[in-house]
Amino acid sequence: MRAPMGNFDDARPAPDCLELLTRPVADAVRAWHGDIPVEQLIYVDTDPEIADTAVFVEHYGQELLEQSANCVVVSGKRGGESTLAACVVLSSTRIDVNGVVRKQLGARKASFASMDTAIVETGMEYGGITPIGLPAGWPLLVDSAVVDSEWVLIGSGRRRGKLIVPGKVFAGLPGAVVVEGLGIGPS
Repeated sequence: MRAPMGNFDDARPAPDCLELLTRPVADAVRAWHGDIPVEQLIYVDTDPEIADTAVFVEHYGQELLEQSANCVVVSGKRGGESTLAACVVLSSTRIDVNGVVRKQLGARKASFASMDTAIVETGMEYGGITPIGLPAGWPLLVDSAVVDSEWVLIGSGRRRGKLIVPGKVFAGLPGAVVVEGLGIGPS
């Protein structure tokens, strides 16, 4: 199978390679019930040593910079309460944590969650966190530019491998709220 973007040697429907995904991601793919057929979630094998965006796009195709998204775990605090959430923005932008995220979460203060918190709470590897398979009940803030993209490259739950999915998938994920202006300026 040929991936709809990038220069990948190995592309397969995600349901055909559940063993390559972390448990929460594999479970979400197995239980898929979105408007988009699960076969349109495509797994591409990638080198985990070049998982970071800049090196990744140099190797697999410069066009991927505009077609990739990052999923980042954030924490909002108000009073003694903390709320974890995930944010998805195009890789060419950065997340407006102190403005849009803080307001969306109704928090007094918002910040990026620590690496340890992100990996323990998601069950995914740092550098591979994806919105597919996040913990139940988490808010998922998705920049409208991601949803408006034809195809988006996102983490697979591990540093090895990525998922390529139609942009409109993100609006239908559990807890998803599409937010205009979540991703701002160049990253």
